[in-house]
Amino acid sequence: MRILVLAPQPFLVPRGTPIAVRMLLETLAWRGDTVDLLTFPDGADVELARCRIFRLPALPGLRGIGPGFSARKLAADALMLPMAAWRMARTRYDLVISVEEAMFMAAALKPIFGIPYIADVDSSMPEQIDEKFGLPTWLRRWLDRAEGLALRRAFGAITCCRALEETVRGHAPDLPVQTVEDVTMLDSDTPPVVPDECRFDAPVVMYVGNLEPYQGVDLLMAAFARLDLAARPAELVVIGGSAVHVAAARERARDLGIAEHAHFLGSRPVDRLGDYLSAASIVASPRTQGRNTPMKIYSYLDSGRPLIATRLETHTQVLDDDIAMLVDPEPDAMAEGLERLLTDASLRSFLALAAQARVTAEFSPEAYRRKLDLFLIGQIEPRLQTCHSAGAAT
Repeated sequence: MRILVLAPQPFLVPRGTPIAVRMLLETLAWRGDTVDLLTFPDGADVELARCRIFRLPALPGLRGIGPGFSARKLAADALMLPMAAWRMARTRYDLVISVEEAMFMAAALKPIFGIPYIADVDSSMPEQIDEKFGLPTWLRRWLDRAEGLALRRAFGAITCCRALEETVRGHAPDLPVQTVEDVTMLDSDTPPVVPDECRFDAPVVMYVGNLEPYQGVDLLMAAFARLDLAARPAELVVIGGSAVHVAAARERARDLGIAEHAHFLGSRPVDRLGDYLSAASIVASPRTQGRNTPMKIYSYLDSGRPLIATRLETHTQVLDDDIAMLVDPEPDAMAEGLERLLTDASLRSFLALAAQARVTAEFSPEAYRRKLDLFLIGQIEPRLQTCHSAGAAT
């Protein structure tokens, strides 16, 4: 198939959705599809088989767009719509795969160009905006209706977790939907090398990811501050986040009295993720909001290190007590979980080994390709052939 992928994010940058987009593109190439990608101006140039990359022009204000809803992202989306129309006018595509809010663009352009689209649902836009800004009820309902309309007009949907699959089915019960979880980003063929900046004599509790409030890094710091570091030393290492967020986190650590034991490294290359995780004694996902599962969870599980995470749907749709230390999203509960892991070597080993086995079975790149390929072959391609046959008959 010839496919247009609409990805309203910087590409490629080291964060969740753009990395997932790369996995999607690589899988489509593995299938033999030919792909055009339309994306934002920022990001590293990468060579991908069977894929051409088209970017929005780097107009003022369209650089440095972060994750989540923002006025700048809305402006970039507004520019992306006519560029998507231009690509559809120039090329005969069999299918559009629209990532996140790009499904609204695909829905708007479908009556004009007649190209069916799959909604790649990595998050629910109404839910995401409501959690960040606290929408009035009427606006939340309006956005929910708009999301539902775009999904009902879609040809199919892929989601990254079961919670989002339930959201899609709630809007469009008859729509073909497939959950295709993210995968580990660790390279098992390359032995990790612990970075010098992560070498400590004490055990390391590590977080990797952005420092947006919903990620719960404040919760993790508050829990870490409750540990008796004089009796049982430990170090907290936080990797990721913008300069503004890192500065705020350092200030928070000073307020909590843990500045000497909290290390904020900022962004580090994704291809060295395995090196950094190898320095950890415990990996942490303290997320407090959202329902989609963080991509880092799969690399955490594959790291050979025990995982502590909040007992919320964002985690429990993938995690259970057999492969992770799940705790209530409260500082005392997380501190108690950290204490158990720090003092019980056999528990750490049990959880880490069970987690790696789960990744091999369910969250490997091979599992991703298998799930997506079966969905396209079994549910999308036959419907496309039926549509083409009906169009030829008329």
